[in-house]
Amino acid sequence: MDRGCQTARELPERLGPHPGSPGLAQKPLLSSLPAAQTLACMLRPCYGPHGRQKLLVTAKGETIFTRYATTILRALELEHPAARLLRDAAQGQAEHCGDGTTGLVLLAGALLEQAERLLQAGLPRAQLREAYAAVAAETPALLPALVCRSLGPLEDPFWVLHSVMNTHSLAQPQHLAKLVAHACWATQELDGRFQPERVALCILPGGRPEDSCLLPGLAVRGQPRGQVTVVTAGARVALFACTFGPAQTQAQATARLSSSEELLAFRRGTEQLIERQVGELVSAGVNVAVVWGEIHEKTLLQADKRGIMVVDAKSRKEAAYLSQVLGTPLLPHMLPPGTPGQCQRVYAQGLGDDVVVVFEWESPGTPALTLVLRGASRDGLRGAAQAAFQGIDVYAQLCQDTRLLPGAGATEMALARMLADKGAGLAGPEGPAFLAFAQALRTLPETLAENAGLVTPQVMAEMSGAHQTGNFLAGVGAEGLINVAQQQVWDTLVTKDQGLRTAAAVVIQLVTVDDIVVAKRTPALQQIPSPEPRRAKRGSSGKKRAGKSE
Repeated sequence: MDRGCQTARELPERLGPHPGSPGLAQKPLLSSLPAAQTLACMLRPCYGPHGRQKLLVTAKGETIFTRYATTILRALELEHPAARLLRDAAQGQAEHCGDGTTGLVLLAGALLEQAERLLQAGLPRAQLREAYAAVAAETPALLPALVCRSLGPLEDPFWVLHSVMNTHSLAQPQHLAKLVAHACWATQELDGRFQPERVALCILPGGRPEDSCLLPGLAVRGQPRGQVTVVTAGARVALFACTFGPAQTQAQATARLSSSEELLAFRRGTEQLIERQVGELVSAGVNVAVVWGEIHEKTLLQADKRGIMVVDAKSRKEAAYLSQVLGTPLLPHMLPPGTPGQCQRVYAQGLGDDVVVVFEWESPGTPALTLVLRGASRDGLRGAAQAAFQGIDVYAQLCQDTRLLPGAGATEMALARMLADKGAGLAGPEGPAFLAFAQALRTLPETLAENAGLVTPQVMAEMSGAHQTGNFLAGVGAEGLINVAQQQVWDTLVTKDQGLRTAAAVVIQLVTVDDIVVAKRTPALQQIPSPEPRRAKRGSSGKKRAGKSE
């Protein structure tokens, strides 16, 4: 009789709860399991709308309050290759969908724990990989059967985006969700296409979160300097990351002037240089100069005479983004650009005691609206920006696929019930693999209940009973079970599908890893300059050492 078939038939009897088994105290059969469990334990308290924040201290000493999985994973210095693989998968999920990173890590960790149990029960790795691959191929195909809503082409997306952005700790979640929904809806093309680049963000410290607003075009932190404060039409922009005026060398120098004529000649030379520099800008058609650096007073006066609006930019990052949008370089010297950036209008906009400069134009691929975020704390503004970017990415996904799934863990519980029902009737290794996937999916609503402070066994029992009766809209809320359709808690089909596929792909890749070999030189070996001293040491005798000591 084939040993593999015999093991598969005996597997269901050899599984089952055995928390006190001595085998669990031994070294894990999966070498990647401890690393995945460590990442999952780190992110589990951050999962869901009631998740807690982490006080993260980066390698540079910066302190960050966050519960955003991508921020936490990016700041970690991971040595374990399996942990780095899982982090790369989570970051890919964030870049593609903008959501679902924490759920992906938790699901991958739970799937690896179930795979460890199957290996301990005697299932060969090859069969485990094949069984997991079969379940992973079938699980996403069950998602369309759970779709219960779709976003209409003329429907306000606020109710969807608020559900997604509510997973962040925000001071005014409804106000921010309304602004993001309005910006996305207003910048959508007539044919239904949406470009996330059409919505820009400007983080302006100070004020209150409810002071956040939308401005047309691209708004950057800064203020006009001089008398020209607006260009009403035909703006041609030059960007400088240097002193706006004569170049100042780093070397110390002292001008030695012996007469008043030499002093006048020196001043005239400086003024002529300034006139020539500003004249070259005018000859190139530049009428707006954005400067990230010191602005020379005499150069500013000359710019006022020639009708050039000078903008004092507050951020090099925003100046670089403006360079990318306008298609003109950020120059390190005060020279005219080869091709100045073009837009329709440039003007200053006051926001309380602060000022931003707005660049307006209408062309594809350029920002049509800017979401200006206000807040008193840096961490609050960082969280609001992450939530806004997540809402914009989710809306971009909705423009491709408008189907929505029940949120609050309802989709995971419904999938777990369907997989468990099918796995109970299958023989061989696929049956336990289906049950393992079902058990791993149940850990996500269980984590939501734990983070909400609920009695987890009771909530899971009630939720399982509701799904057994066919109520797949039962999810986990702040006080117990909720109807996700009534509470408007939704997940996008694209995000959920991508998260399931990615988590399964990473786990299938890791279950066949027998051992992890890190081939790198240790610090002790790096201190030895060459192998010659080691050979001399091995050949040295006690007599020679004694002679040396004499």
